[in-house]
Amino acid sequence: MDNVQIMTGNQAAAQGAKLCRVQVVAAYPITPQSSLMETLSQYIEAGQMKAEFVRVESEHSAMTVCISASTVGARAFTASSSHGLLYMHEQLHWAAGSRLPLVMCCVNRAVGAPWSIFNDQQDSISQRDTGWLQIYCRNNQEIIDTLIQAYKIAETVFVPVMICYDGFILSHTTMPVAVPTAEEVDDFLPPYKPHTILDPANPKNINPVIFPNRKVNHEGVLCHAYMEFRNLLHQAALDARQVIIEVNREYAEKFGRDHGGMLWTYKTEDAELLVTSMGSLTMELSTAVDLLREQGVRVGLVGIRVYRPFPRAEVAEAFRQAKAILVFEKDISYGYEGALCSDLKAAFYESKLRVPVVNYIAGLGGRDVKARELVEAITETMASLGNGTYEPTTKWLNCHTGC
Repeated sequence: MDNVQIMTGNQAAAQGAKLCRVQVVAAYPITPQSSLMETLSQYIEAGQMKAEFVRVESEHSAMTVCISASTVGARAFTASSSHGLLYMHEQLHWAAGSRLPLVMCCVNRAVGAPWSIFNDQQDSISQRDTGWLQIYCRNNQEIIDTLIQAYKIAETVFVPVMICYDGFILSHTTMPVAVPTAEEVDDFLPPYKPHTILDPANPKNINPVIFPNRKVNHEGVLCHAYMEFRNLLHQAALDARQVIIEVNREYAEKFGRDHGGMLWTYKTEDAELLVTSMGSLTMELSTAVDLLREQGVRVGLVGIRVYRPFPRAEVAEAFRQAKAILVFEKDISYGYEGALCSDLKAAFYESKLRVPVVNYIAGLGGRDVKARELVEAITETMASLGNGTYEPTTKWLNCHTGC
C-alpha cells in the first residue's frame, strides 16, 4: 500500500530515483535542483540506496558520466536547471544519438541574461530538438510517478527521457505524495537490460566518425550512415508515443493513478472555449476554469503532458470541437511566438481545425500567475473575439512594457 508523505517536488524525484534502483548518480549543483541531488547523496551515504554518487566539475561532465555509465550497462540519473542544462547541450545530443535510456530531471528555471533563479520553461524548451523525450509534470505526485514510468519508457525505445517540472513552484513546495513500495516498483520496472555492453573479448568502436553515405564493413555488410541513424532516432521518438500511452495505462492499473498518457483534459465535454498549457500552470488554469464555469462560461482545459514526441493525434481530437483556443506558456521563441502555440497550430493545420488560437506568454522569470488574472485574460479575449476586435498577436500576461 502507498505510504503518503508530505514532500517537495525534489524529494519526490529523489524517492523515484531510489525506487528505480538507479546505479549511478552524476551530480553538480544548480538552483533549484540542488536539493534533489543532496537528498540522493543522503540516501546513498546512509546505505538506503546502492549507487555510485559521482561529484563532477560541471553539468557537461555530469551528462558525460551518465553516458559512460549507461554505455557499460548501468541505470543512470542526473538533474539540472537553466544554464546547467544549456551547458549539457552537446552531450544531450550525444546521449540521444547513442540511444541511451537515461532519465534526467530538468527543474525548470529562467535563462539569463539578466540573471534569474526563478521559474519559466525556456531552458527545457530550448533543448526540445536534442532527441530527448520531454514530459511535463503538474504536481509532486506526478513527478514521482512519471520518473518511475520514464525508465520503463526509455528502456523500451532506447531514447532518453527528460522530466520537466517548475522550479520552486513544485521543487520546493510541499504536497502530499503517495510513495509506492520498493516491491511494487520492482514488479513494474524490471532490471535494466542494456543493449550496449563493453566486452574485452569482442572489442567494438562506439560512435566512430560516420561518412555521408552507407559503407560496406569488413564483413561485407552494408551499414548505416549518419542520415540513417538520425532517421532511426526520429522513428524511435515517434514510436515512443504508443509506449508512453501503454506504460501510463499499466501504471494506472497497478498504482491507481492515471496522469493521462500524452495529455489530460478537465471539463472539456461541453466546452466551446479551450485553454491549454504545460506543467504547474495547468493547475492554476484548472482553478480559472472552475471560476469561469461558475459564471456560466463553457470553458475546458487540455493539459499537455508530453511535449516530445508531440501529441499530434491527441491534440487534434481533444480540440476538435473548440470554437476558440487560448495557449498559456512560460517560454517564447523570440521573433515569433510561444513554442507550444506553434506546435499546436501545426497539429491543427493537419487536422483542418480552423479556429482562433490566442497565445499568451506568462510567468517568465518567476512572475506569479494567479487564477483571477487568467480569468481576466480569458474573459478579455472572449470579448474581443465576440465583438470582432481581436488581433492575432502574441499577448504577454502581466507585462508592462509594450505588452
